[in-house]
Amino acid sequence: MSNTTEYATGGMGLGGWLTVLFVALKLTGFIEWSWVWVLAPAWISFGVSLFILLFALAIFLAVKVRR
Repeated sequence: MSNTTEYATGGMGLGGWLTVLFVALKLTGFIEWSWVWVLAPAWISFGVSLFILLFALAIFLAVKVRR
């Protein structure tokens, strides 16, 4: 019997689902927002992820410089 490990991912988050919803509403004509606002959930998710990454990098570099 083989010893295997299975991993499950969480799938799309709130930002992904909102982006899909807003794009569908825009393409069907239910909303007439600018594409900047339609895609805002994706940009916000990207921005938060980038901020967390840069913050972690800054902490790592600060600890490395102190040693």
